[in-house]
This record gives sequence, C-alpha cells and structure tokens, in this order.
Amino acid sequence: MSLRWATLALVAVASCAAPRSLPSEPYLVVLGTAQDGGLPQVGCMDALCARARNDAQFRRNVASLAIVDPRTGQRWWLDATPDLGEQVALADELAPRRRSAEARPPLFDGVFLTHAHIGHYAGLAQLGREVYGARGVPVWCTPRMRGFLESNGPWSLLVQTRAIELREVTPGSVVELAPGLSVESMLVPHRDEFSDTVGFIVRGPRHSVAYIPDIDKWERWATPLEALLTDVDLALLDGTFFGDGEVPGRAMAEIPHPFIAETLARLSSVAPELRRKVVFTHLNHTNPACDPHSDAARTIESAGMRVARDGELLPLGAN
Repeated sequence: MSLRWATLALVAVASCAAPRSLPSEPYLVVLGTAQDGGLPQVGCMDALCARARNDAQFRRNVASLAIVDPRTGQRWWLDATPDLGEQVALADELAPRRRSAEARPPLFDGVFLTHAHIGHYAGLAQLGREVYGARGVPVWCTPRMRGFLESNGPWSLLVQTRAIELREVTPGSVVELAPGLSVESMLVPHRDEFSDTVGFIVRGPRHSVAYIPDIDKWERWATPLEALLTDVDLALLDGTFFGDGEVPGRAMAEIPHPFIAETLARLSSVAPELRRKVVFTHLNHTNPACDPHSDAARTIESAGMRVARDGELLPLGAN
C-alpha cells in the first residue's frame, strides 16, 4: 500500500463539515464502526456509554460503508443499519448524491446486505411507507437472505410494495457497479439463524478494500486471513470484542467473534505491510478499543493496525 494511499485512508471528519475537497475518483465513506447496538447502547451504564451520551465525538454509529462514485454522483450502501437516518445525513456531507428532479429522490443507488442480524438490515424498514416511501431500491443479497426478506414481515411488505427490488448475489460472484468499480461477495462462517453471511471486496480503479464486519473465528473460514490481506489494499475486519470475558453476564461462546487480541496474535509474525492493512470495525460497546486513548487502542497501534473511525474516507482511485 503506497504512503500516499495510506495517508488518504486516514482522512476523517470530527463534525458534519465537509472537507475542502473530496476525491474525484471512487472512494468509501465509513458510515459507522459499532456493533449492532451502536455506542452508546441501550441499557449500558458503563463509562464508555456514559461518555458517548455526554459527548458526541465518542459516539459510534452501527457499522456500515458507503461506496461513492463521484464521476456519476452514485452511491451504494454496504448494510442498512438502525442508524440509517444519521448515516444518510453524514453521506450527504461527504458524498453528495446526484441531483434529481424526482419528488422523492433515491437516498442511494442500492444496498448490499451481509446477513440477517439487526444491525445489518433493520434500516431497510425506513424505506417503507411509514418513513421515506422509497421506490425500487436495489438490494443485493444471497438467495437465503432473499427468501428471509420475502417470507417475513415487515420486509415482505417492502418487496410487495416495490420499495425495494431484491437481486440475488451468489457468494463468490461479482457485481459491476461502474467501469473500474465492483463488489465481490465472500461466504464467511457466522451465526446463520435466518440467513447465511457474506463479506465483500470493493475494487476500485486503483485500490481494493475488504469488508468483513462479522465472522465467527478466522480458523473456521476456508480462506486464510493472510491470503485475504495479500489480495487487497485494506481490510476492515471484525473487531467486535477485544478479548474474552468482556461482556458481563453472557457466555461469549454464544456470540463468537475473533477477539482483536486473537487477530493480533495470529498476524504477529506476518510482514509489517500486511499488518498495516488491518482496520478494525464493528466494535461492541464493551470494547475498550472504542476509546482511542485506551491501552487497547495503543496495543492495536503498536502492532501496526488501527481502529476505523466514523466519517473517514477510504480512496479507491488515485485521489
């Protein structure tokens, strides 16, 4: 990964003010970096949640990305979260949508869903009659996810009223969004109660970014993590928990994720340039790395990796 691209990848915003200039080639916007419940999370009275309630700079929206093509003004979402409204507003600052004469212009040009856990698809409900009243929004999903949406309300009503238009994506296939811009899906092991689970690789004119917000454990995946890192320029990976015992009163074996500490250990002997590609996202409200000044965050940084930040831009082109 070039120094120029690595520097651009660290661009972030601390407010809703847009940067002076935005990339002229495709890029990603990090719309959120928290686990499904966000930060602060309902019922949480711990210090991380209390500070996030009192100071907006410590809040984290639920994990999601926007793919932006400034050449056409198009943008696509990776997952539709419960924070959809705030994330549309953030994207309007950092990735202005194309002009439209329609009375209710599309919020985005489509959504790619990873799986059927609430933080990843519940935002679709806001496209229905009760809120935005969208029409024909393309939603790419696996055949099993499609079956879930078609067979269960209120999602089935979104299909019936044509608020959304389901498009099947077989894991391993590639969707071409525009010249030099595509999304490839990858099947990953996860708690698949209602659907299977996929991650994505977004490939742009110059750079590629992997996005795997949820996976059980790296050793349960047929693809070695090291091979993925070799194939892409950046990888936003499941960083839900920093370590075992983090969630009081719950058996963490029931909610398997690769602990950040496990990922650090696994990659400790790989080349530094591979470690620099790792960016953690989907952080639970209990994860000490949510605090950028914590010992956990410093441990991640000393290993050559980092934690994603809401609002940062990740270029896919030369600028």
